[in-house]
Amino acid sequence: MNRIVIDEELCKGCGFCITYCPKALIHLGSKFNSLGFKYAEPGAEEGVCTACKICALMCPDAAITVYRESR
Repeated sequence: MNRIVIDEELCKGCGFCITYCPKALIHLGSKFNSLGFKYAEPGAEEGVCTACKICALMCPDAAITVYRESR
């Protein structure tokens, strides 16, 4: 199953991943990291991510890792 992992301590909540995810699977969370930023969180929609990696490519802080299902 494809999935994304967002490092909450690296994320500054810029929202680029949210804007550019073609499946709208990422949202801005309500919690704050240790730097005081609300960070992005992946949605709960399991199995919908296509592992296109657009979110990771758009992230200026390299806070997103995309895992693609091995077939």
